[in-house]
Amino acid sequence: MPLHWTIDSRRSLFIATAEGFVDRADADRMLDVLATSNILHYRKMFDGSAGDTRLSAVDILSFGVRMRELHARGPMGPLAVVLPADKYVLLSRVLGMLAAAKRPMRIFTDRTKAMEWLESPAIRASTPVPHIDGPSRGDG
Repeated sequence: MPLHWTIDSRRSLFIATAEGFVDRADADRMLDVLATSNILHYRKMFDGSAGDTRLSAVDILSFGVRMRELHARGPMGPLAVVLPADKYVLLSRVLGMLAAAKRPMRIFTDRTKAMEWLESPAIRASTPVPHIDGPSRGDG
């Protein structure tokens, strides 16, 4: 699988790494996980430095639209995106859509620097707390 991820619930961290060609089904699976795992508020890193894509412009736009729909669900956690410089232009529309969410976001060319940013006290402090619906505990 060219796209794999780790969910670290102790650190409220989601890391996705692309290796090889990522297609639309791969990207959709990742978004399905984000949407159904109640982790939109986690800090996130997408490392596309070793990946490539055969996504069409329509696929990229659809991915961006789907991300915008996720933004409407609640607070989004900080996002670090690691890309080789030559992929920035290809993904600039999606990155613009991702930037529309009210959350810290930065683009990096170095995974280590991206992780340092995500682990910084200011970014950790900016990670939203999820809203939990239902009766409060301890109400007798």
